[in-house]
Amino acid sequence: MSAPELSLLGKRRFAPLFVVQFLGAFNDNLLKFALLFLANFGLYAAQPDKAEMLATIATGLFILPYFLFSALAGQIADSWDKAKLVRLVKAAEIGIMVLALGGFWMESVPALLLALFLMGLHSTIFGPVKYSILPQHLGANEIMGGTGLIEAGTFLAICPASAPMAQIRG
Repeated sequence: MSAPELSLLGKRRFAPLFVVQFLGAFNDNLLKFALLFLANFGLYAAQPDKAEMLATIATGLFILPYFLFSALAGQIADSWDKAKLVRLVKAAEIGIMVLALGGFWMESVPALLLALFLMGLHSTIFGPVKYSILPQHLGANEIMGGTGLIEAGTFLAICPASAPMAQIRG
């Protein structure tokens, strides 16, 4: 990336969106990692088959909203005020993570799986919004760089959130 694209990270019209999407991707993956960690080294430490089955179910529940609601999420992003939608989705993320926190505190697999599904739904809805809001805040010559930064930020958020599990599994 060149300096003009990277300079977007310091601009008020782009930086908040970048940070919000980065933290959302980080939260998605950290929740999934923490659930798998709890299953592998806590609840099902003596039953690796159950832990593996939970990992499969958790992954399926996280991606299921993408299959079920992607088209609807795109329609919502096109028809609703994008700034309000971002605030609504991020407020929902806080509530979902409170549910997840309660699930960890109670060691409730159903609550954690529900939170993981809802985080997948949150990401499904936020995906089209984060890209469709860019033309409202960036100039025509900045959209490609802004889109690249958003995408790079997503992948950069996945790495630190997933790294502990890779380290544990060797």
